[in-house]
Amino acid sequence: MNPRPLRRRAGALAALWAGASLLAGPAAAAEPNFPITPQQRSTAQQVAQAGIPLSELAPNAPDSHTVQSGDTLWDISKLFLKSPWRWPELWGMNLDQVRNPHLIYPGQVLVLEKTGDRARLRVAQAGGGAPENTVRLSPRVRSNLLDNGAIGSIPLHLIGPFLTEAMIFNNDELSRAPRIVAAQEGYVAMSQGQLAYVLGDVNRSSGYRLFREPQPLYDFDTNELLGYEARYVGTADFVRPGRNFEEDGTPVVVPATVAIKSVRMEVNVGDRLAPLPARDLDAYVPHHPNVPMAGRVLQIYGDALSAGQNQIVALNRGARDGIERGHVLALWRQGDRQAKRIDGERAVLQLPNEQNGLLFVFSVFERTSYALILSVNVPVFAGDAFTQP
Repeated sequence: MNPRPLRRRAGALAALWAGASLLAGPAAAAEPNFPITPQQRSTAQQVAQAGIPLSELAPNAPDSHTVQSGDTLWDISKLFLKSPWRWPELWGMNLDQVRNPHLIYPGQVLVLEKTGDRARLRVAQAGGGAPENTVRLSPRVRSNLLDNGAIGSIPLHLIGPFLTEAMIFNNDELSRAPRIVAAQEGYVAMSQGQLAYVLGDVNRSSGYRLFREPQPLYDFDTNELLGYEARYVGTADFVRPGRNFEEDGTPVVVPATVAIKSVRMEVNVGDRLAPLPARDLDAYVPHHPNVPMAGRVLQIYGDALSAGQNQIVALNRGARDGIERGHVLALWRQGDRQAKRIDGERAVLQLPNEQNGLLFVFSVFERTSYALILSVNVPVFAGDAFTQP
């Protein structure tokens, strides 16, 4: 593989942390401060002063843009930049208060300022300096707003379900999780609204996910066991606890009861329960890895053999390898190898690897991660490579 060289300056990552609190609307005042080192602050100041080269702007970058409720950070990034992951470098920084750098709200006017051969983006101040522009209202099928009213990084309906459904367990802990042992009236398969009976430690939590058949994931190159991916079945709510007692000297076990709340497929005896995590839809900036990155697509999420745009793939790199939520990665397709006669001699013709698209990492585990395919030229297969863009 011939990965492209790093094009991102070291200041961009620091700029991400140093963030443009100028962007924050009223809700951002309550956001907690992020830690920042003196070196990061110094680098961010340099980035704030420099801006980004005009050559990095999109050919038709507008002078201003009014944020709308259907926008995403990725949409806006593409509007202004050739390389959307260089978004943090475009902002002028307010380093007096370092808060969440990526809270942008509908109705705000983003103004592109050009000075010499550099450009920066700012939010127009109320009452002056803003171009005559109003919020454009247009039909939207889905909203991409977070709970605090800020816009999301990418269309939330694409990744929202996977934040709770797609799960890679670091160990085989699911094999020891509470399991369904019976259903009402002797049913083997259950659907929404039915009761299921569970052995194991269940309680009045916020709910449970149901999983089936955890499958080990092995690295393509090293054969290292990276984790266990379990097939998502549905959700269930706690109804009543179980109990144990003796009857005529014989132990009697009364299982706990749960109600099937939602199903992706029929619930079976033997399915395992895992607590439903808090739904995390906080915005996170698309950004370039700050170190060279290389790995492979472990598998396509679901039953498909290949994947296209807006589908999910598992990667063989995770937190221990420096993968972060919001990382943008380049997909590569292996060039064909053909036996040919060249100038009368038998030879092997190896075509070069070609970039195939972009990935957006949205869930990170210790040794693996999940990514959304943002764009792709030809279908993606397990084993395809990725690098920094």
